[in-house]
Amino acid sequence: MLNWTQGGQTHHARWRSHAGLPPPRRVVPADDTLGADHAYRLACEGTAILWQGDFNNARQLLQAIARRIERRRPKRGATPQETFNLHRLAQAQRARTLAMLLVPLDAHYRIPLRRAPDLSGACAHAYGPPPGGDAVSVVSLRELLGMVGAFEWHRKGVVIDALGGARIHPHYGVFSPVRGEYLDLIAQAPLPAGADALAFDIGTGTGVIAALLARRGVRRVIATDVDSRALDCARENVARLGLSAQVEVVRADLFPLSRRAPLVVCNPPWVPARPSASIEHAVFDPDSRMLRGFLAGLPAHLAPGGEGWLVMSDLAEHLGLRPREAFLAMIDAAGLQVLNRVDIRPRHPKASDAADPLHAARAREVTSLWRLAVRGC
Repeated sequence: MLNWTQGGQTHHARWRSHAGLPPPRRVVPADDTLGADHAYRLACEGTAILWQGDFNNARQLLQAIARRIERRRPKRGATPQETFNLHRLAQAQRARTLAMLLVPLDAHYRIPLRRAPDLSGACAHAYGPPPGGDAVSVVSLRELLGMVGAFEWHRKGVVIDALGGARIHPHYGVFSPVRGEYLDLIAQAPLPAGADALAFDIGTGTGVIAALLARRGVRRVIATDVDSRALDCARENVARLGLSAQVEVVRADLFPLSRRAPLVVCNPPWVPARPSASIEHAVFDPDSRMLRGFLAGLPAHLAPGGEGWLVMSDLAEHLGLRPREAFLAMIDAAGLQVLNRVDIRPRHPKASDAADPLHAARAREVTSLWRLAVRGC
């Protein structure tokens, strides 16, 4: 619960935070008379601002606070790893500061502020059906606007060239497949013998890889994930594409139990660092846990003569977070051998954005499909 005092009375409301942030301890009500400099100082001090004025003015205030947040620049001569750590620290501090501007929601996810749009559809997509009754909740305006953006991605979908222009519709909290180059690798790699009968997609997310394998002619694909949002998202996308007869989406920690397949595909998080929000689990993998788990378990889940396809970016190497030698040692320790590796350059905008603090590493990034097999087979 979020608590604040106004007019000599104590008020309470349900606190909502998809990122899992605790409710702010200090809350002050504010309206259109609050200046941006004062709001910025309050946010930096950890005091939340519960907005009671015009909604459009709240959005402008959020933008004004963002402009006042100094962009933390890496020190001269910093190593790539230091640059990465400073960048992540700056991102976290920026997120915490911007999260201090709050707006109320009524029991039907309506915003009881002047000129507030109807964002109930985006809220229902993220939170589930409205509670009804007289329940009041409070959410960070930054998170609310993020939900609106995610809802638009879900509503419109993401065009996937490797699927012939079909669309994948990500759910809130499920990473969107906006980087298409890794899908091109999977679409073009030769299927190993027997893979037309069965394949596994480990950590399916939106289900895009499972759908791609099915479109390539794999008669049965078992797609796994542990996140309930991802499971719902994958099932919906598979059904939307008319592939439910070929693709089975199941809850599993990495591999389906007691099963082997001629082809096992995994696109794990690429950067061995701690995520700061739930959606970042698709990008950051602390101590390479998922990567290590996939490699260690792969021999027991490959059919004789089968292949494991591991999709990885080498960004972590350029950031000094995981040397190539350490990555190859993981493969060797799992009793695996590299049959082949196919590379592709990223096409996303950050790869060519010189203003990005990590540009030096992104400009050298290569995404690869590693074709792995059990050593000696």
